[in-house]
Amino acid sequence: MDSRVASNAKSAKPLQLWLAHPGDLLDEANAQACAALLDEEERARWQRYRFEKNRREYLATHALARIALSSIHPLAPDAWRFAAHAYGKPSIQPDCGLRFNLSNAPGMVVCLIAHGLEVGVDVEPVARAERILALAPQVFSALEVAQLEDLSGPEKLDRAVSLWTLKEAYIKARGMGLRLPLRKVSFVFGGAEGIRLELEPDLEDEAERWQFCLLDHAAHRIAVMTERSPEAELQMWKALPLLSPPKRLPVSAKRWFSQA
Repeated sequence: MDSRVASNAKSAKPLQLWLAHPGDLLDEANAQACAALLDEEERARWQRYRFEKNRREYLATHALARIALSSIHPLAPDAWRFAAHAYGKPSIQPDCGLRFNLSNAPGMVVCLIAHGLEVGVDVEPVARAERILALAPQVFSALEVAQLEDLSGPEKLDRAVSLWTLKEAYIKARGMGLRLPLRKVSFVFGGAEGIRLELEPDLEDEAERWQFCLLDHAAHRIAVMTERSPEAELQMWKALPLLSPPKRLPVSAKRWFSQA
């Protein structure tokens, strides 16, 4: 077993996946209350977005992160401070042991939080399946494309959304963004594993390091990627509206996939 896997296996603290809706911020009072949680740099970035839709997504995502982190750690939502590393992935300053990742879509924003484990998350509307499928030759590996070509109709569209979200979640967990070649990462469906991760050697990573799952909620596909922790529990929380008391959601049809 990879030494990183062995060291992470001892963690049994729950992973938390938080959901919110940007549409809540159509209400100006809610939007201003959420904006008050951001730091000066975040508020400046929020104001730079040209389109209101993008402004709402940014504000909802970053307010959700602060609210979710404060549910776990005794720090007020407006007191969190972040730094971005060379590839842009944010981390908490000073380090308190928590790791998190964010993703946003027009109808949903998500925040994934773990204790001491690197994580990545992606959310996409299932309705984007045809647009994603059109990009298959550019973003999917040869093996993924071959498996796609064996499918048709709704099954092919569903697979395209799953592949896209899984690949996005992986590269975000690595913290390298699109500098990591998507076509060198393969999610292979079938066999005893259900889904397995295959990585080309020059990516300098081990597939055994990771576990992942797919979830559907409110017509969105969510991919969760985390360093392996066999005893970890995944919890889902909804902040709707963002500043209301959160509600825990049932996690249905969840299966972790990982290398043996």
